[in-house]
Amino acid sequence: MGVELRNNEAALDEMAEDGDFTDSDLVYHIRDILCSVTSGSPAALPENKDYERLISVVSHDGGHGADEEAFLVTTLEALSRAVSYIDHDLHNLLLAAIFGMNLWTQRPQVMDAVIHFIISLAASSGKFVDECLAMLTKQFFPPKSFQLPRGLTKKDQVLSRVHSALNDIADMLPLSPARLVPIVLAATPQYRFHDINTLSVVMYVENMLKLESGALGEVVRIPMLTGVVELLLDLDVEIGWDDIEDDSSKGIFEMELEAVHESTDDDLNDDSEIARKLSTKVSGSNSFAEKLDSLLVLTFEHLESCEVGGRLIEVFETLLESFKRTVLTAYKSKFAQFVIFYACSLDPGNCGVTFALMLENTFFCSTNPPLLRMSAVSYLASYLSRAKFLSASVIANTLERLVDWCCKYVKTQNDKVNPEAHRVFYSGCQAIMYLLCFRMRSMMDVPLLKSWLLRLPLESVLNNKLSPLQVCLPSIVNEFLRQSKAAGLFMTLDKFDFDDYLESELSKEFGGRERLDMFFPFDPCLLKKSDRYIRPKFIFWSMVHPTYDDDEDSSDEDIGDAVADENVDGMDYAILQQHYDLDEFDSALNKMSITPKNSLHSTFGGAIKQPMRMPSRIRPSTSPESL
Repeated sequence: MGVELRNNEAALDEMAEDGDFTDSDLVYHIRDILCSVTSGSPAALPENKDYERLISVVSHDGGHGADEEAFLVTTLEALSRAVSYIDHDLHNLLLAAIFGMNLWTQRPQVMDAVIHFIISLAASSGKFVDECLAMLTKQFFPPKSFQLPRGLTKKDQVLSRVHSALNDIADMLPLSPARLVPIVLAATPQYRFHDINTLSVVMYVENMLKLESGALGEVVRIPMLTGVVELLLDLDVEIGWDDIEDDSSKGIFEMELEAVHESTDDDLNDDSEIARKLSTKVSGSNSFAEKLDSLLVLTFEHLESCEVGGRLIEVFETLLESFKRTVLTAYKSKFAQFVIFYACSLDPGNCGVTFALMLENTFFCSTNPPLLRMSAVSYLASYLSRAKFLSASVIANTLERLVDWCCKYVKTQNDKVNPEAHRVFYSGCQAIMYLLCFRMRSMMDVPLLKSWLLRLPLESVLNNKLSPLQVCLPSIVNEFLRQSKAAGLFMTLDKFDFDDYLESELSKEFGGRERLDMFFPFDPCLLKKSDRYIRPKFIFWSMVHPTYDDDEDSSDEDIGDAVADENVDGMDYAILQQHYDLDEFDSALNKMSITPKNSLHSTFGGAIKQPMRMPSRIRPSTSPESL
């Protein structure tokens, strides 16, 4: 049965009525009070009024006068020196009052006293460690009234003390970081309820990342980073396709094209204007999109700090493992995957290559489930097509591996066209065509790459008894054939009839209900704040120069003139030529290896010259129709 506690002012008067206490007197007095308690409920002890008063003193949460605050600090310090007398069961109401204190409503002097008590209590007995850690973890969340930037000073006051306390407890109790992990993860905010504001979610993740980068990082790094990725994906799943695009009859490439057409001539050379128009497709009123957008920015900035601090690779390893277990297996993730994209952009030679190899290996591994392999090759094609920071050798090597695998697959089959039975093969073929829709012109503009591309057995892969051109997404097939014809990529291209590659029952069957044939995960990021980070590292379709935009094929001799005033793949053509060494490139391809960092620096892409024609029916990952 509960009791009605007296207010602080009355409690202070009663505790002080016998005269002033020295610090030592107060410690002995509090010990006596603690020892006198024989039941957890003061109601059962009408004679023990001092214990009731003690609870009242520590129960008042903020708003103290100077005298009250001074006495509260003194009381907490005395309790810190008497923690060995505190019993988990007998003093449960006292503990509940202290564990329920909110540091955000206290002044610095009171914060220090509370933190000192929590550290002392945790160190005194293993019985209280989890509760002390939970009390500190609760401070990760500010009160609803908290606002930035006005509350920035208070935020620093609270969180610096909290993390310092967690480190101090870990120094005294080496096993405490492992016990902290489930407590932090269990505190995940209930983001599904709209009354949880974005700031609370962001601050929670900010503290998770601070733990990862702090003194406890060696123990908590993997679960903290994994927890962040899982939270991003959970928010991603909550965003419906209707929140991204109102007109389900349009694909993302059409939206990009509209953005170009709606822009002024000056805007056409500014991909930020295109991205700004696209980002309006995700409304700021969508609370899940808003939270995800803010968390992505926070994670991007954390990755930047890791790169500066020389820890990016070890952090990336954890992110990659988490990506494989969660995002890669999720059904058409919309934006969470851009964390791995951004990490790769910070270190293309290591992280960027490792990510591509992981996707390759996942696709090539015959023991993996078909849907996982299809997802992996969709990620691979989208990544190689969109990443402005990848070297030519990474793209060329991966393309050759895909072509080689598909070519070998055809040779082992005696079956005819079958969208279900050969869906992994068709996914590989579509990845090749999708990649070349973006990269063909860039390759054909460089004599060495053009010669290499013409030697690939693409026709053997795409024109055979399995008929991938009749099964893969028609808009990609037609765009690929159109560019191939202009580039002279197939000797027998005249035999192809574009009308044969419209939407058919075969293409509709490919991928089954999941329609992973239409999934390209690194389409433009439509979240407003996140886009600012991705955009400089990203190739929009409007930046691609299809081969059919030339009036006639360029010869090797006039390539230099054609690009004299433009960048080729983001680099000056003279620099591009300098970095392409014939022996080095052929050697890399022959060894089927991906060139490491600081070699073959050129990347694909380019500046916008004019509004380009684009496939009218490509509906990748951000199109509701692709569901």
